[in-house]
Amino acid sequence: MMHALHKFVLFHLLMSLGLQALGSDIINGKKVNEKSMLYMASVQNNKGHHVCGGFLINENFVLTAAHCDDLKPTSVVLGTHNLRKVDDSMRYRVTRCKHPSYDNVSKGDDIMLLKLSKKAQLNKRVKPVPLIKAEMKIKEKEKCHVAGWGYTETGGKVVDVLQDVDVPIINLKECKKKWGGNLPANVICAGGYGTKKGFCQGDSGGPLVCNGKAVGVVSFNNKGKCTYPDVPNVYTNISKYLHWISKILKQNKC
Repeated sequence: MMHALHKFVLFHLLMSLGLQALGSDIINGKKVNEKSMLYMASVQNNKGHHVCGGFLINENFVLTAAHCDDLKPTSVVLGTHNLRKVDDSMRYRVTRCKHPSYDNVSKGDDIMLLKLSKKAQLNKRVKPVPLIKAEMKIKEKEKCHVAGWGYTETGGKVVDVLQDVDVPIINLKECKKKWGGNLPANVICAGGYGTKKGFCQGDSGGPLVCNGKAVGVVSFNNKGKCTYPDVPNVYTNISKYLHWISKILKQNKC
């Protein structure tokens, strides 16, 4: 009862802020080749249901969004693009390492590490993605990629097979303007505006990948509206959290 009430209150809080961050996936995308994006992770609850996306960054940790913590994930699945094709060897129990400054999506810091219960089996189907370096700059209009398993249209259904779409980076000043100045710090904007491509409900926490490096974490769109063009999609900027990530990876614990 209390858990249901918590989710009800959270939903209406996000809607009142003009945000919808309970998951997101791919609009106008395509199925991912089984030999690519081997870092993708399905973040799942104790019933084995997909609740968020994530991505492997080393053999011990998956990166995802902090707001996914509200959905109480207990495991991740690695090594498959088709969620109907999962066996026990692909599943890893997790400990959640939410960013200490995270309060809610509107205030930012929407980033979380998931510590795997055992080292990931790196092979031809599982491979981590490198993170952006602090000194690297992302150019406006640069084409990047976002992937996930969620809705392919507003009010749709989650999909079994991983989908991917290319999205352009949007100037942050322009993004803030389109959002009426109401954006948290340390974010990146890409897709959803000036294009019919972007993400939707069903897979928050997935990566924004530019030139083979993860630069952002899917955070929120506009009230769950996935009929684009709309206002820009918003991601947590990984480059602003490299020190925190590095510290946890070095300690190998939360």
